[in-house]
Parts: sequence; C-alpha cells; structure tokens
Amino acid sequence: MLKFIPRHEFETLANQHHRGQKLRKVSRWSQFVALSLGQLAGRASLRDIVSNLSAQTAKLYHLGSASVTSTTLARVNESQPYTLYEALFHKLLSRCQGLAPRHGFRFKNKLYSLDATTIDLCLSVFPWARFGSTKGAVKVHVGLDHDGFLPSFVTVTDGKTHDVTVGRTLDLPAESIVVMDRAYNDYSWFNALNDKGIFFVTRQKRNALYRVVERHHVLKDKGLTSDQTIVITGSNAGKCPVALRRIGYRDPETGKHYVFLTNNFRLAARTIADIYKARWQIELFFKCIKQNLKIKTFVGTSRNAVLTQIWIAMCAYLLLAWIKFNSRIDQSLQQMIRLLQLNLFERRELLPLLKGEPPGPPEASPQAELRFS
Repeated sequence: MLKFIPRHEFETLANQHHRGQKLRKVSRWSQFVALSLGQLAGRASLRDIVSNLSAQTAKLYHLGSASVTSTTLARVNESQPYTLYEALFHKLLSRCQGLAPRHGFRFKNKLYSLDATTIDLCLSVFPWARFGSTKGAVKVHVGLDHDGFLPSFVTVTDGKTHDVTVGRTLDLPAESIVVMDRAYNDYSWFNALNDKGIFFVTRQKRNALYRVVERHHVLKDKGLTSDQTIVITGSNAGKCPVALRRIGYRDPETGKHYVFLTNNFRLAARTIADIYKARWQIELFFKCIKQNLKIKTFVGTSRNAVLTQIWIAMCAYLLLAWIKFNSRIDQSLQQMIRLLQLNLFERRELLPLLKGEPPGPPEASPQAELRFS
C-alpha cells in the first residue's frame, strides 16, 4: 500500500514541513507508518501501536521504517507540524480525482455536498479545545465531491466555528452545484455564490419571508407540490436581491414534506429534489470514517497531535479510495479494512486479496534450492 506514496515526494514535503533540529531517533516516514498502522489496524493507543510494530521488526526495514518507542512517537506527534499530512492529503487527492467515477446524474456540472461533524473531547484532557463550559470539541468540515465521494475540501476547526463561516471560504468552481442543509442558510452568501456562477440547493427555513413572482406547472405524480419563482422580502431582502426558485416535494416513502431553495432554473424540479436527497452521502461518509478509522479517540492530547491523527486518517481514506478506483472492486471501505487488518504485513498482491482469491504457493527462497552434489 505504501508504494502508492512516492517516497521522494514524501521526503520533499517532510523537509518543507519541519520544525526545529533534525530528528535523530525517528523520521517523519516512520511516524507516518506507525500512525497509518494505527488507523488501518484499529490500534487504540501509542503503546498498542508500538507493540504492534515491535512484533514486525524484521519487516520494517522493507517499509523504509524503523521501530519507535512510545515516548519518541509522542514527542514527534506533539512537536512536528501536522501540516505535512495536510499537504500529503492534497497530493493523494489530486491522484484520486483523476480516477474517480462520475456522479450518477445526467448533468455535467460538478456536485458537492457540504456538512460538518463534531468530535467530542474531554475538556480536562484537551483544555485547548473548549467548546462549552464543561466539554471540548473539534469540528471537521467537509466538501464531498460526488465524483467518487472524495472529501475534496477538508477543514478542521474548533467546535465553536459555525458551518457557514467555513463554507464562505471554499473556492468552489464556477458552474458547480453545492448542496447543503439549513445550517448554511445565509442570504448574503447565496447572493455571492450566484454572482460567481455557482448553483446551490438547500432547504428553506420555516420562518423565511418571501413573495411569489411566478408559479410553474409540476408533475404531482412525482411527488412535487410546487415550483415557484420567488424574491426574498423582509429584513433579508437587501442581502439576496436576485430571484430564487422554491420547490416543494413530498417524499412518497415517509410522507415528509420538504421545501428547497435554489438559484438553478435549468434543471427539472424533481432533479433538484434528487440532488438534495443525494446529500445523504456526506452523512454516510462521516459515519464511515468514524466507524472504521481512528478519529474519535486520540493517541495524543495536544492540538498538533490531534490534527496529525485526523489528517493521517484522511490520507488513509484516500489510499483506500485509490485502491478501490484502480481495482474496480465493489467492496465497501469497511470490508476492505477488515481484509487488510489481517494482512497488513503479509507480502501479497492487493487485487487478489480484495477479490477474495486464495493466496498462491509461497515463493521458494534461493537458499532453499541449493543442493550439495
């Protein structure tokens, strides 16, 4: 798996993101190997990771790594910048984007879902992450690209940062479609997106004030209840002076009624409803990484150590995505991790392993073939 990360690229990034004197007892590569093992093998603590590596000392040489102690690893996690793994994440992301399958809609626009997940922390252990009077938290903000369901935009902030504050900073491409829940309702931002040629789909707030300018015909057999052109009124009128589209939809399965707002007048009303329904993929993404990678419990207590672990988890996710795109297998991330956990230090081809094919006969060593005459 580590062959997918060119070593010279990693070392270049490691030199760019180094602080203090030269490391003597451990390298950044050894740190990456150790913490990646923690992610893929589900190790719970630094001591657990180090014990696991110690049991594989003979194989670490072939990985370009070396055994480490928990004290040394903890010191590197605390002192060396997490930005190395943020930069590595973007390198891996650019590779994955070239292989990712397209989203399932007919339109050619890029489609993104925005959301954030809060990771609770114990305030007495992580005092820098104060979220309330009695608890701490960090928040992971993600812009999920529906081409391959890749986390194209990732930002980690303190728990108090509002979702829309991060949303405003994203550099989304023109003509793209971004879908989000009501936490991102900001009429000034909607107007800014419209000026940049970016389409948005969101749910309308219940207390929104608006005036209907035009009503459009809807196909009620598709669950649509309304399709209107509106303008915002009240105190928010000046924040978003452009006309918006208001679409009502009743889910035939649950009977729940939804009202969507968008600045896209080209797509069919049912397509807008389906776009919002596809936003559920980002919820599945958060569920996937929380259940299968180590981003809820941490092996360090400093801010740098926590961010290092989160960014390495994101790198591990992209490594698995890259393998999945290349091999074109149907296994979920959870199934892939379960297979890899039992074979992390076995020298086997990945594709037969992930397809469930039995291993071939072991290769005979040249020494075993020597015969005395």
